[in-house]
Amino acid sequence: MPEFDPKKAEVFAGRVLSALNDGSLCLMISIGHRTGLFDSMRGQPAATSAEIAQRARLNERYVREWLGAMTTGGVVEVDDTSTHYRLPDEHAAFLTRAAAADNMAVFAQYIPVLGNVEDDIIACFKNGGGVPYEKFPRFHDVMAEDSGQSVMSSLESHILPLVPGLAGRLEEGVRWLDLGCGRGLIITRLAELYPKSFFVGMDFSREAIAWARENSASRELYNVEFVEKDLSDFDETAERDDFDVVSTFDAVHDQAQPLRMLRGIHRTVKPGGFYLMQDIKGSSFVHNNIDHPLGTVLYTVSCMHCMTVSLAQGGEGLGAMWGEEKTREYIAKAGFASVDKHELAHDIQNNWYVVRK
Repeated sequence: MPEFDPKKAEVFAGRVLSALNDGSLCLMISIGHRTGLFDSMRGQPAATSAEIAQRARLNERYVREWLGAMTTGGVVEVDDTSTHYRLPDEHAAFLTRAAAADNMAVFAQYIPVLGNVEDDIIACFKNGGGVPYEKFPRFHDVMAEDSGQSVMSSLESHILPLVPGLAGRLEEGVRWLDLGCGRGLIITRLAELYPKSFFVGMDFSREAIAWARENSASRELYNVEFVEKDLSDFDETAERDDFDVVSTFDAVHDQAQPLRMLRGIHRTVKPGGFYLMQDIKGSSFVHNNIDHPLGTVLYTVSCMHCMTVSLAQGGEGLGAMWGEEKTREYIAKAGFASVDKHELAHDIQNNWYVVRK
């Protein structure tokens, strides 16, 4: 056994202390986002807690304590009298809705959402099984915001151009299937942009599909359809050569039977069509992910959502960090002949694959 190193122990204790502070800060950042506090402080001069609370229409006592966490966390600045607080413009650039795709406060919401199922996850550690979708009441809300930043913001500028000529084909009219569509924001936007094309979204969640249907109906879109469907047997139920384009946006790894889903995609893509796949950037081997900028976050989200919702369906429990190596292995097993991987400069979380028969 190696000799005990007190300096190493001290450094690790500091690492844990930082984690406790940072985890707490995530909770407070989530609250700041959801209550609109960051938005109400953006571009404003230093103000008292009462003034900030009044502007945001919130309770002053809670706002004052929140400001304490924000100040000690290095997010908000306070004057020497501890009475006037200010959100620097440089911080607002990454914490407000005005920041659009750069708003990192959106992602802090995953911490409290996952914390809600901690007891259920601990039970799974002891007994196996999984935690079903219905135990995550806000997950689709957060995922919709996440998708709005990681996909919607670059849909036309970066994602569609991954396939040369795709925009032109959409203008002429194609059939597009999106699997694991969630609330369907992506194909709803595509349906608005390309009225001659027809879009179908499928998802396991009744709540998400109901929301997607209501949203598309309110926009009077008749070229988009949403179907509530368990994709575990998609390899058998998919219609052959039915769609020009099939897409999955961060959706394969949390399916009960991901390989069956991929085989169904191979079955339903028309000859000459393609499959567009967004999935987590990383390796299938943990040692290769040690320096991943989001490694701990992604393994945590995987353990407490992606993996467990699959296991709850009696599924494989592949997990978000299945990695590029296994992704390519599954795509090949599904019968596809070629895979082109793309990385977007602004997206540190995802790989983008254009897959063909």
